Amino acid sequence: MQCIIFIGIPASGKSTFYNENYFNSHIRVSMDLLNTRNKENKLIEYCFSTQSRFVIDNTNVTKEERAKYIKMLKEKKYEIIAHYFEVDVEMALQRNAHRKETIPEIGIKAKSKQLELPSYEEGFDKIVKINTQENQTKIENK
Repeated sequence: MQCIIFIGIPASGKSTFYNENYFNSHIRVSMDLLNTRNKENKLIEYCFSTQSRFVIDNTNVTKEERAKYIKMLKEKKYEIIAHYFEVDVEMALQRNAHRKETIPEIGIKAKSKQLELPSYEEGFDKIVKINTQENQTKIENK
């Protein structure tokens, strides 16, 4: 059983990466789709009850945001993998301008300021850095 927690500012390529790499193998848990924490919790519980692999596709920029997921996942004995999407704010703003539903610039900059890099001390079994600058994806295991 495996859960991948995406970490990255808005417009860093998280959902695109999910669609290209995990669409056929992992359930997507995303506040963009579910809109409420209650629905998110129900979907996560479904994943646990069916022993499904899943991706948490939210920004998850702070250790505090990630801690609630990590605690649950440890209790269920899931492998926990961080996918950190490294992108600079200017690139995110450029990508955001091409989205159907744009995010206010201030929101992207605020998440960037809040960003805390993932660490093994949080409880991750593996950390993967993904750099999607200039439409090229580079993946680096840490």
